[in-house]
Amino acid sequence: MSTKYSVPRGFRDFPPEVALFRRRIMELIEEVFERYGFDPIETPVIEYWETLKGKYGEEVESKLLYRFQDPWSEEWLALRYDLTVPLARFVASHAPTLPFKRYHIGRVWRHERPQKGRYREFWQCDADIVGSPYPEADAEVVDLVCDVMKTLGYSGFKVRLNDRRLLKGVFEEELNLSRYGEGKILEVFRVIDKLEKIGREGVEGELLKAGLSRHEAEKIMEAVDVSGNPEKTLSELESRFRGNRNVEAAVGHLQELIAASSHREDITLDLSMVRGLDYYTGPIFEVYVEEPKIGALAGGGRYDDLIERYGGPSTPSTGVSIGLERIIDAGLELGLFNLKRKTCTQVFTVSMGEKYWSYARSVAREMRREGLRVQVDLMRRNYRKQLEYCEKKGIRAIAFVGEKEASTGTVTLYFREEKKRYEQTPLKDAIQILKREAQ
Repeated sequence: MSTKYSVPRGFRDFPPEVALFRRRIMELIEEVFERYGFDPIETPVIEYWETLKGKYGEEVESKLLYRFQDPWSEEWLALRYDLTVPLARFVASHAPTLPFKRYHIGRVWRHERPQKGRYREFWQCDADIVGSPYPEADAEVVDLVCDVMKTLGYSGFKVRLNDRRLLKGVFEEELNLSRYGEGKILEVFRVIDKLEKIGREGVEGELLKAGLSRHEAEKIMEAVDVSGNPEKTLSELESRFRGNRNVEAAVGHLQELIAASSHREDITLDLSMVRGLDYYTGPIFEVYVEEPKIGALAGGGRYDDLIERYGGPSTPSTGVSIGLERIIDAGLELGLFNLKRKTCTQVFTVSMGEKYWSYARSVAREMRREGLRVQVDLMRRNYRKQLEYCEKKGIRAIAFVGEKEASTGTVTLYFREEKKRYEQTPLKDAIQILKREAQ
């Protein structure tokens, strides 16, 4: 009995119809990125462990990062966890002209518990603006992700917006949590980030376990309950926390961001949304749909200190990461996408007999020179078997070559779905028909 091999849990194969569909979604996202003037970069999938260490928080680094020791150099390496930290290293190393607007679409790895919308290997589609401290840059990133969502057919989504300085102002200046030590506020952010997973009582319990008093835990939960219309809610926060430096800075920045955005109707303010990564310093956001309950489809924010941590100059930066897997899974469930296309082949040259094989290959060569995607039979099958193959593969256009076609330099075209036929068409004309109708 032969061994049946499978992929590790949380990893997947993609057959042609899925791979083609995923590629098309990535192309649509790339087109939006480039319309906004972002340029692509690539970074290695493996980084030095020291590069990633201390950038995400203790829980991520102890449980979710894939790290290993190189058996030859004995250096500690890690698979990239996201595309933002490698970008910060890249900018610190290469000092690009500012503002640097880059996009990067690539795989990342996390040792998550696999579940709906959550895998151990997945793709992120990132766009970042490096060098601008201004709200217009944050607004452009929000507009960008909204345009991506609408390009992919989504409607009714919401951008949940917050600014870490709002809660930081409450924690530092109202509750004086900094007296517990430098890392306490980051720890509180990480606990709040679990709200959707463990619920309100779970968060309160973890805050108490972290050493906070019941009064402090209650005040924190009171703060994260704030949500609603951005303009109205920000105005209320401004009045309530007048004189609080962090809150005033955050309110002013968010008011300018919202005023600069062309998607204000899609934005809601939500102080419970904090994003769990330690490098965020200002505005943050996540994109959700009401159904399916799959988590954030995209998220991002401002990280003004990250590049400096790699030896670069202090460089304000903001960006977004779109989760390709969740965008696709949610879109399929909502009926926005389908997997009808099974192949990239536009036309198959069907030979009506052995003596026409050579002519079939010459037809395929000429079509390929003209940019068409063409298959020719390589299995020496009869024409019926060739037609069965075309049907199984979903190839729309067939170019029949037989005695009449070979003697006259023509082909007979047949479009399967439309049941449309072009008898003994000169090859040059057939190529033009295929360019027009076989896309």
